[in-house]
Amino acid sequence: MPAPADDPAPPEERTCADPGSREGTPNLWQVVLIAVIAILFTVAYLALYGLLDRVVWSQNGFVQANPWAVPAGVLGFSLLVGLCRRYLHAPTVIHGGITDSLKGGEEKPDYRTFPGAFLSSILSLLSGASVGPEGTITVLMGYVSPYVRDRLRIGSPGAALGFDVAALASAFNGIVGNVLFTGVFATEFQVGGNRNAFRFLTWNLLAGTVGYLFYLLLGLPSFARSIPFEPIGGLHPGYILCAIALGILGSLLAVFAGVAMQAAGTVMDRVFGDAPVARVLAAGAVIACAGYFVPEVLFSGEAQLHGIIADPARLGVGMLLGAAVLKILLLALSFKSGYIGGPLFPIIFSSTLIGLALNLAFPGIPVGIFVLCIEAAALTLALGAPLTSILLVAVVGTADPHMVVLLVISAVTAMVISAAVKERPA
Repeated sequence: MPAPADDPAPPEERTCADPGSREGTPNLWQVVLIAVIAILFTVAYLALYGLLDRVVWSQNGFVQANPWAVPAGVLGFSLLVGLCRRYLHAPTVIHGGITDSLKGGEEKPDYRTFPGAFLSSILSLLSGASVGPEGTITVLMGYVSPYVRDRLRIGSPGAALGFDVAALASAFNGIVGNVLFTGVFATEFQVGGNRNAFRFLTWNLLAGTVGYLFYLLLGLPSFARSIPFEPIGGLHPGYILCAIALGILGSLLAVFAGVAMQAAGTVMDRVFGDAPVARVLAAGAVIACAGYFVPEVLFSGEAQLHGIIADPARLGVGMLLGAAVLKILLLALSFKSGYIGGPLFPIIFSSTLIGLALNLAFPGIPVGIFVLCIEAAALTLALGAPLTSILLVAVVGTADPHMVVLLVISAVTAMVISAAVKERPA
C-alpha cells in the first residue's frame, strides 16, 4: 500500500467531479460494494485452498504413509509454479523486499495475466514454500479491485488508490480478526498523503468493518487468538529488561531475513537469470530436501506452530533454533525464486521457535514474553510499521495490557536499531 507523494495537486485536480464520473471519487455505497466483493473473493479463495490442502496434504493417507511423497509433491507443485510464470506470465515479488508483497500496486494490471496469478498463488501455497497467504490475497486483490472500479468508472489516481486499499482492508481485517488492522497499516504508510488521509481512512475503516463483520457473523476462523499465551499478570523490572534484550534479538532476526533476501536474490539471478522454470524448480528441490528432514519448516508455518507450542521440549533448544534459522532461509529462497506469498507467518514462526527455545533455557520467565516480544521486534523492523506489528502480535497472541507494554518496549528497541542501521553508509 504505497503512499503517493504529498505534493499539492494542481487546481484542476482539487475539484471533485461527480462521484459517478470517470474522474470522480467513490460514493460510500461503492466502498461497501468493493468491501463485499473483496471479502467474498477472499473467503472463496481461502476455502478453495483449504480444500485442496486437505485433499493433497493434511488428510491424504497416502502422503502420510509414504514420506517420499512429500518431496515429490513439493517438486511437482514447484514445477507448476514455474510453468505459470513461463507461459501464463504470473507476477512475482522477485525484485522486491519483504513489505512489497503486502502493498497494493500503483500500475493498472494486465487482466490477461490473472489466470496465471490465481493458479500460481494457489500452487505456491500448496508447494510447501515458506510463504503466507496474505501475499497471495494482496496480489489477487490487485486484479479484482481495479476491475470493479473500472466498471464503476472511478478513474482518478488518488481515488483509485483509496478504493484499492479499501478492498484490502475488507480482505485483511476479516482474516486477521481485527477491525483496525489495515487502517493502522495504511495510516503508518501514509496512504493518501496529508491531503487525502482522512478520506482514505474513512473508506478503509468502512470497508474493513464490512470484512470483519462478515467473518464474525458467519463464524469463519480468523488468525485472532490463534497462538494464545497465558497473561503475565503484572510488570516487573526484570520483564522490562527482557523486553529490551528480546527487542534486540528480534531486530537481529529481521536483519538476518533482509540479508538472506539479498543473498538469495543475488545467487538466483547469477545462476538462473531469467529462466523461471529452472529457478523455481531448483528452489523446490531445496525446499523438498529441507521438508523431508524437518517437515515443520514447510508451508507458511501457522498450522505447524500449534504442535510445536504444545510440546517444544520434543524438539529441544538446538532443533528449535535451527528450524527458526532454516525457516528464514527458505522464506528468502521462496521469495527470490518466484513463489507468490507473504512474509508475516514465516517471520512469526521463526520468532516463536526462538522464544520457545529461550523459555526451555530460562523457564522462570513466562513463555509469552519470549515469543511475543521477539515477534513484535522482528515484524517492526521487517515491515517498518511498529503500530501494525504491535497490533498484529497482540491480536494473534492474545496479549494482556501488561504484555502490550512489553511489546511496545520491544518495538521501540527495534525502531532504534532500525534507525541506526539506516544511518550506516551503504
